[in-house]
Amino acid sequence: MVTAMAQKAPSGGYGAVEIKEYIKKSTLRGFVISTVFFGLMLLTYVVSLTLEEDEPIFVAPPVKIQLQNLPPPPAANEAPPVPPPPTEVVVASGPAARAGTPVPVPDALIPEDIQDFANTDEIARATAEGGEEDFSGFGEGEEFGAVEIDIAPQEEEVPDAYDFIPVEKQPFVDLGELQKKVKYPAIAQRAGLEGQVVIRVLVGKDGKPQKHIIESTDNDVFNDAAIEAVMSSVFTPAIQNEQPVQCWVSIPIKFRLR
Repeated sequence: MVTAMAQKAPSGGYGAVEIKEYIKKSTLRGFVISTVFFGLMLLTYVVSLTLEEDEPIFVAPPVKIQLQNLPPPPAANEAPPVPPPPTEVVVASGPAARAGTPVPVPDALIPEDIQDFANTDEIARATAEGGEEDFSGFGEGEEFGAVEIDIAPQEEEVPDAYDFIPVEKQPFVDLGELQKKVKYPAIAQRAGLEGQVVIRVLVGKDGKPQKHIIESTDNDVFNDAAIEAVMSSVFTPAIQNEQPVQCWVSIPIKFRLR
């Protein structure tokens, strides 16, 4: 019965025999393509090597230099030129100076250029006789006293508002007490306005505000009242190396209707 069914199968059907034939043809086709591709690569490599070997190497042409009008070479038996005379150096004579206990030197060893100096006995005798070496009246009638020098105090450089200042403690003020000093503007109070003003103030070494800038404000109507409250307060100055220094600090002032 199986044989009968196989005989009745339509011609041109697709089965295992056709798949095997397709695999065989595809494998052969892939092998041929790979071989051709490899051959092309090998041929390209060989051609590139050949071109590199045939490439000419450019060498700079030799340059001929003609030497003319040169001085004759020195003779073998010619004496070398005489060197210039050495610079005269004056060397101090006499015994060498050295630290320590002074030692008397005989007169014979003292150079002639310093033998004319007077000794202590001659100076004392000339002074007693009223000679030219008498300096007893020197300075008489002159009044010497302390001289006062007026030195202007050097102004300390003011740091920029946003410069980094390394301090151990920042300037301090009681914000609660400061807020009580703020006078609410009447026009803002009648209009029912609220807001906040941030003031950056330079606190001096004595804790008193020196300069100020307005960093931010919700309404310009609050600026004057905030500035007046901050500039009339006394701060605890910043501390650096256990010493007070001037420093900038930002202070917020709030305006709220109760």
